Amino acid sequence: MEFLGRIQQFLREVMAEFRKVNWPSQPMIVNSTAVVLVVTGVLAVFLWVVDLGLARIVGVILK
Repeated sequence: MEFLGRIQQFLREVMAEFRKVNWPSQPMIVNSTAVVLVVTGVLAVFLWVVDLGLARIVGVILK
């Protein structure tokens, strides 16, 4: 029975901590998501260009 009591206490403490969390607003979440998507896209394009450049350099060296 002590085990169940400890689980109940743990869950009560978790819920108390969740009430203390300062959850972000929807506009903040949308803006953050947009920033992440844009940065990911820019980084993907950059790495693609670098990969193409290095592939051509290696192709020239191996010929």
